[in-house]
Amino acid sequence: MAIEIAPSLNVFGELLLPCNEDPITGFFRDGCCNTNGDDIGSHTVCIEVSRTFLEYSRFKGNDLSTPVPEFGFPGLKHGDRWCLCAQRWLEAYHQDMAPRVHLMRTHQKATEVIPLALLKQFAVDLN
Repeated sequence: MAIEIAPSLNVFGELLLPCNEDPITGFFRDGCCNTNGDDIGSHTVCIEVSRTFLEYSRFKGNDLSTPVPEFGFPGLKHGDRWCLCAQRWLEAYHQDMAPRVHLMRTHQKATEVIPLALLKQFAVDLN
């Protein structure tokens, strides 16, 4: 049985670009911030990882910097891109800890949680 995936479109309704393949990211571990109904956390926001955000995330109970070899996870470092849960990004925003965002690599479903105008304020890829 094939897994149903929401259309791979970014926040502008265009083709969703890959977020990262090293380390591999995404709910489906396909390198993209693709999603479907099984993705309870909505791993749809492609962020640029910062040291500040890694510390914030660790403090909130989600240590993204420590490697977990048994799951093939090398740990994230400053400058990596990662598909983050939309609600976690919004929570970080309210704590003045939101990381920068790659809009062309962020799934349109993220805008169901985060207004596009707010994401644009943190965009890495807008001129």
